[in-house]
Amino acid sequence: MMRPRLYEQIVEELLTHIRREKLHAGDKLPPERDLAQALGVSRASLAQALVALEVVGVLQVRHGEGAVILEAAPPHGALLAAVRQHQDTLPDIIDARSALEAKLASLAAQRHVPEDMQAIDDALALMERQVNSGERALEGDRAFHEAVTRAGHSRILARLMGEISSLILETRIESLSQHGRPAESLEQHRLVAEAIRSRDAMGAAIAMIRHIDTVSDVAFLRPYEEEQDIASEAGVG
Repeated sequence: MMRPRLYEQIVEELLTHIRREKLHAGDKLPPERDLAQALGVSRASLAQALVALEVVGVLQVRHGEGAVILEAAPPHGALLAAVRQHQDTLPDIIDARSALEAKLASLAAQRHVPEDMQAIDDALALMERQVNSGERALEGDRAFHEAVTRAGHSRILARLMGEISSLILETRIESLSQHGRPAESLEQHRLVAEAIRSRDAMGAAIAMIRHIDTVSDVAFLRPYEEEQDIASEAGVG
């Protein structure tokens, strides 16, 4: 039998809390600090469980509001099955994203027009504002990658990106929920943008591949043993 990951155990505890408190769509969970203390877990482990619930559509973590419930949670078994299925498909999503976006960055460097570069710069500015205000910068990140896709001027590749956009959104949530990752992603976006601006096709592709490699380092893909080590260091049994 598959051993439950630590975040899966916390997911179950969160669902129990939601049902015990009779929380419904639109209700908020307690602040993370209070919730972690009540559940007896580290805030880092709790954050991973919240992300798991966010990517399957049960709640949304909003800047300045905390975790807000979106819909009634399915039974424990069904929810954990959905979480594990997402974890299993995540490597394939990352592979597809890396291949498509590296090619699009290369094409953008060759084909962009002034309007494309302006859209890329606008997206960078949006992401910078969101990072500086302490947000996860989901909108700015999405706007940047969409602007690069448009700058590639490839209808087929753009359509393929559109078809996996919902899957990419899930990886975006997971990655940008990690401490320090929004600022790191912003700096990598700037490197991609400068290579595109300079019409350095190979440099743009390499910068994009490095960026996707970085943002693909998410807790869901880390070994079980590493997760346990982190939990032990945080004082979680």
